[in-house]
Amino acid sequence: MTAMKYTMSIPTAHLGKNGPELPRLGLGLAALGRPGYINLGHGEDFAQDYVIEAMERRTHRMLDAAYAQGIRYFDVAHSYGRGEAFLHAWLEKNQPTDVFVGSKWGYTYTAGWQVQAEQHEIKEHSLAKLTEQWAESRKLLPYLKLYQIHSASLETGVLDNTEVLHYLAQLKEEGVKIGLSVSGAKQAATLERAMHVNMDGEYLFDTVQATFNILEQSMAKPLASAAEAGMGVIIKESLANGRLTPRNTDPAFAKTQDTLANMARKYEVGMDAIALAFVLTQPWANVVLSGAAVETHLVSNVEAAKIKLSHDDIEHLTHFAQPVNDYWQQRKALEWN
Repeated sequence: MTAMKYTMSIPTAHLGKNGPELPRLGLGLAALGRPGYINLGHGEDFAQDYVIEAMERRTHRMLDAAYAQGIRYFDVAHSYGRGEAFLHAWLEKNQPTDVFVGSKWGYTYTAGWQVQAEQHEIKEHSLAKLTEQWAESRKLLPYLKLYQIHSASLETGVLDNTEVLHYLAQLKEEGVKIGLSVSGAKQAATLERAMHVNMDGEYLFDTVQATFNILEQSMAKPLASAAEAGMGVIIKESLANGRLTPRNTDPAFAKTQDTLANMARKYEVGMDAIALAFVLTQPWANVVLSGAAVETHLVSNVEAAKIKLSHDDIEHLTHFAQPVNDYWQQRKALEWN
């Protein structure tokens, strides 16, 4: 598969000061590589068909569709069940010349290919876990351009673990960009610490992946600062795990849903496209991930690239930001399905 003309014209941006120029929409495989996830309606998307071969075919169709739509950034993690293996098989089959893959280490998948499990993943930010998971993730080379600490936090001490940091610095010397993803109410504090990690006179982290959406806007200033410092910014959970789509029937979100529905009619797109378009209005958001698990949702997501929200609409949407702790408590309560 050689570089091809995009079906949809997606605006591009450089992934950080020294990063490549990429279409600003990417595809995350969190909801594709394993039976269970916390997106609303995830089980419905899969029609409860969790046979490994069927899920791999579904993932490959999604990758085909994303590539045809103009998406070139694919996000995966070692803990996304068979996500890395599914992506590797697709890359080996198609051999695209213009794909940028980012993967992550630090979580071990423990759900045993079940939707319901006592624990779906276990975090461990040790050198042993890094070397173990890098040995698997590196199979994605040469497409793997970015390796990230998965949900780095101050509590695990990973940003002060000199053995881990030196190992990551070595990977960086070998040509792999190094990043971190952050999650939870302390995203900003973790990013602030990461921006000061210096190895041999050079800042270690090239990118940060963070949650930002209409409901969770607390990272706007920290991410703008990271971008100004030269870091690439990747945005995850732009649809708040489905809470910014018609699947959210919680009465507490009625006003948000009505506003999104009205704007969707105005711009002749889906509610999901409005939510994604809001994130795309942020100049520091280099790549915004779609977490779609079916092609129709992906195509609808990509429609965000063709619209430009008015200043008044952007201002209106900013008023739906929730208190940080409220947002993350609600996310924590979401069920795997």
